[in-house]
Amino acid sequence: MSTPPGEYYTEERWQNWLDRIEEEEVDPEDEDSARLLLNLQDDAAIAVAKILTDYEDGPLDEEATIDELTGVREIVLDDIDIDDEETVMLIDGVQTSLLCVFYAAEEFVAEGPADDATITDYIEAAADAEAEEDLDAALGYCVQAGTQIIGGSELPMEVAEDLEYGLVSEWVNGLDSLQTAMSDPEVVEEDES
Repeated sequence: MSTPPGEYYTEERWQNWLDRIEEEEVDPEDEDSARLLLNLQDDAAIAVAKILTDYEDGPLDEEATIDELTGVREIVLDDIDIDDEETVMLIDGVQTSLLCVFYAAEEFVAEGPADDATITDYIEAAADAEAEEDLDAALGYCVQAGTQIIGGSELPMEVAEDLEYGLVSEWVNGLDSLQTAMSDPEVVEEDES
């Protein structure tokens, strides 16, 4: 059963997550807090996976798919109205991870999976570009890796584990959520802990 257009992800759903995170005073060192942030990220990635599945299975055409992805992206990447700066920084990390997910999804719809290199090659090239402070190129390589994940290729975890902490590792973290969502697009319940 496909999801009605505009119902893949709602502002209310995103806001419910934000309210919960604000109430719980998240601490990244705390396992439950870390899981809550990951669930927030996975929940948005699942919405993207459902849109892409409906695109590939036929209910959505290319234009409708891009519209749906744009709608979810605008909700998830919007400015956050939370007073606690540390909480805002943590949610910003989730948004950064998801940025690559949205771009990869849009690129996949427009061009299909990239086929010039392997996921490992793209991620290594992204890490090299980040080291040279060419962040646009780094993001581009991660997006190409993401299109392959959407196309069914596997993200090798050892590649992700070898990354220095930075934007590329954040983007790859988002791609890992996307890969999980593509293989098992089950909704993360907001009340799970």
